[in-house]
Amino acid sequence: MNPASPWRTTPRKHIVLAVLAVFFTFATMGFVSDVINFGRQPTLNFALTVVLSGLFAIAYLAISVAMRKRWWVGCLLVFAVQFVAMGVVGHYLPAAPQQSQMDAVHTQRIQTRLAFDGAAITITVSLGYTGFVLVFLGEGRRHIRANAEKAVLEAEMAAAREIQRVIVPERGGSFSGFSVESVYQPATQVGGDFFQVLPAGDDGLLVVVGDVAGKGLPAAMLVAMLVGSIRTIAEDSSDPVLMLRRLHERLVGHTNGGFATALAAHVARNGLVTIANAGHLSPYLDGKEFELDGALPLGISDGGKFEPKRFELRPGSRLTFYSDGVVEAQNKTGELFGFDRARAISTQPAAAIVAAASQFGQEDDITVVTIERLASEFPEGTHENSPG
Repeated sequence: MNPASPWRTTPRKHIVLAVLAVFFTFATMGFVSDVINFGRQPTLNFALTVVLSGLFAIAYLAISVAMRKRWWVGCLLVFAVQFVAMGVVGHYLPAAPQQSQMDAVHTQRIQTRLAFDGAAITITVSLGYTGFVLVFLGEGRRHIRANAEKAVLEAEMAAAREIQRVIVPERGGSFSGFSVESVYQPATQVGGDFFQVLPAGDDGLLVVVGDVAGKGLPAAMLVAMLVGSIRTIAEDSSDPVLMLRRLHERLVGHTNGGFATALAAHVARNGLVTIANAGHLSPYLDGKEFELDGALPLGISDGGKFEPKRFELRPGSRLTFYSDGVVEAQNKTGELFGFDRARAISTQPAAAIVAAASQFGQEDDITVVTIERLASEFPEGTHENSPG
């Protein structure tokens, strides 16, 4: 059965009432048939006609709901079965021949039978109508309640979106000596991506980019906690390894199994970059992937071990950070945007990267942060890539 089927979303009580209402309403056809035949049907034929009329009506209802757009195919099949079944009943239990003359006893019997049919029609129609009214009222109340709950949820989501907009700005600020671009585009009202670009005490900057597992309000709440923690930790230290360790400690055992990937980088004024990773995508340096040592995400109990790497961001060089929403963008045919396309556009402005992934087919939150070193006020040194 389709998960979106009304049978799954409608309360069982309402389904039972609807089925009974359909049965009683269409069972009336059996009594009408008896009236047309002036009560000449054998008792078994009469009873089977009443019951089968109601049961086949239920079959029409069930097949229409189950097959949806192809309901008419199922209904034709049910009609064929009904036609054969009624033919069999009529063949083996034929109505009594009509008599040209009837005595008083026979006339009395017919009148009694027709009176019974009339009373039965009244009762079955009333029961069917009552069932439909009860279903209508019950579904109406349920619909009103669902709309009210939806309105409350939408208000909560709007509030959460506004809070997230404040703590995770869609675009970053400006930093002396660097051109910093950042774009955050959630897939829904609230997202699970987060980033912070903060000034460091040595006139450099600290970048933290991450992605929380999950979606909706739970993910948004975890994002809020992480961003608050990032800002608090950054007041004491700009060390990327220390940043990730403290974030990891705050997640372990306090988030009901929640975890997040993250990447932290300190970019000094002279261009020296110290970077550490916790299961996040590696950044791109001038269009080439800068490979980082693997590490478990934040919040995994066996994790917490992060190794730094260092390199020089030369004047004119660009460092680009992605969330996985870029590479996991998917078009209508199911093709992923992929790492090759992501790498090919990594030297473009952040807004252009986000637009390309979004137009391809956004499936998840998209975050892009780019940092370009404009000039250096210090003599340039040579820094080799090396583990810290």
